[in-house]
Order: sequence, then C-alpha cells, then structure tokens
Amino acid sequence: MGITAKQKEIFDYINNYLTKHGYSPTQREIKEHFSFKSFGSVQRYINYLVDAGLLEEANWNERRGLRPKGAMSEGELRTTTNHSNFEEIPLLGKIAAGAPIEAIEQAHHLESTPLVSVPANFIKRGYKYFALQVEGSSMIEDGILEGDLIICKSTNHAERGETVIALIDGEATVKHFYPQKEFVELRPANSAMKPIRVTTENFKIAGTLVGLIRSYVN
Repeated sequence: MGITAKQKEIFDYINNYLTKHGYSPTQREIKEHFSFKSFGSVQRYINYLVDAGLLEEANWNERRGLRPKGAMSEGELRTTTNHSNFEEIPLLGKIAAGAPIEAIEQAHHLESTPLVSVPANFIKRGYKYFALQVEGSSMIEDGILEGDLIICKSTNHAERGETVIALIDGEATVKHFYPQKEFVELRPANSAMKPIRVTTENFKIAGTLVGLIRSYVN
C-alpha cells in the first residue's frame, strides 16, 4: 500500500521527533504542528500509516505510544548513545528501490569510501557488511522508503524470497529474490510495480538486507 505526500510528511515528522527526543510525539503535538482542526484528522492519518504497515501503536493508552515500524524504542535509543554499541561499515552510495541505477562493486575497493556508524546488533562477527541509501519507492510495502539507509551483509547467495542487493549488468537494485528455472525474478514490494526478470548470465547477488536506519534530522 502506497502513501500520499501528506501522509509521508506526517510519518517523517514522527520519525524526526522520535530521533530528536527519544520518544514519539503525542496526538496533540501532531495536531498543533500541522494545524489540524480536530483530533479526528490526526487519528485518520495515524490509521492510514498503520494500515500501510509503516506505523504501529505500542499501546493505545500511552500518550506517546506511536512508533514507526522497525524503529528503535526509547530504551534502545538511550542504549545506543554509547559509542561502544556502534560499528562502522562502508557507505557505498545509493541504490534504487526501482530500476537499477548505480554499480557498487568498485566502491568496496576505494580508499575514499565513507564510513557510517550502525548499531552493533546488526553486525555478526565473521561477515562483511556495507550500507546503501535508498532511492525510489518499489519496496515501500516492506517499509523501505526513499532516503532510508539499508544495512547489508556481503554475500553471493540468498534464500528464495530474501531481500537482496542485486547487480544487473553491473548496476544495483534492491528486490525480493525468486530464482526460476531459466531466469531470476526480482520482485518489488509495491503492488503498482512489476517484477524484473533477468537471466543468470547478467545477474549477481551482492548482499542481503539485514537492517534499516531511518533519520529525518536535517
């Protein structure tokens, strides 16, 4: 299920508030920020985001119970303020949640590749990891939005249905992996978009998705 520009604006505000304060805004704060006339308008937008799988309410009785799906809780945010709970991995650029746009293989070997800090619980010893910034909306129904930072484990193999970083003729995209007998089908998580079919000759898996970080702080 996709979301409108206004729904995304409200979702961004909740994320931004959570990142800045360590807890989510109340419905009153949302109402005042967007100058809504009633709490009914706030609740309708919250319901849209919940139905889209992007937002969850930890407890209907909590004033600050709103939480983006997959986001860190208040306690987890406090825990990760300790730098020992972070690991640095290479940020290899942008990846399309849509049509392939950018090769990433060469970035692994560049000394100038920037690093990004990610929560240590994303990382398992003995594996290599990298991060990519998402462009496009083809994975929106999995809660992967444009601007998100995805954390990926370097691997050439994946299980059927896993979310993979796929290289098609040297260009990268993020999709669900469904191998067939004579081709590979890369499926988006957006019902408005069609799968991509490629032959094994021009296709390679560069990694699998293990985590996601979202921040709207400018």
